[in-house]
Amino acid sequence: MRNERYEQDNYQGNADTGNAAATGEAFVPERNEVTIKFGKGLVGEPFTSKNGHELVEVSIPNAEGDSRPWETFVISPKRIHDNQFGKGVWMKLDAEGTTKVSRSVKRGIDESGKNVWERTTREVSNKELKSMLEAYKEKNRDSVLNDLSTKKSDSPVKAPERSSTRDAVR
Repeated sequence: MRNERYEQDNYQGNADTGNAAATGEAFVPERNEVTIKFGKGLVGEPFTSKNGHELVEVSIPNAEGDSRPWETFVISPKRIHDNQFGKGVWMKLDAEGTTKVSRSVKRGIDESGKNVWERTTREVSNKELKSMLEAYKEKNRDSVLNDLSTKKSDSPVKAPERSSTRDAVR
């Protein structure tokens, strides 16, 4: 009798796990994650932090027309993975989490004439970080194609002169 009561209590206690408890599987809560894809060129060299953790700095390109220094954030290199084609990388972050991004800002000029810089930091949601890193996907590329077609139509098409090596040898 006591064994049945224990099994009932145990089963009811795991009622929120659904079929996982009934089948003997481990319960893993579902996490909402954001997958961010970006180019390898944005990932800096690995370094060791003051507390001994290995980190890597990732740069965030500015929007068009913004000439300020790029924002950056640091993350463990274990969280950054190469994609299957080898030209880009991806990482997964918690969808509800936040990330600190920082940017170097010119504060002024000191007495010797050198620029004085300071770092400003702010927290952004990981969803906003994804949109910042993947902004290149939304860039309008029509203007580049139009410029190329106008350049082709403006320039006269002339076949390059060929110099024959036989004529040069004679």
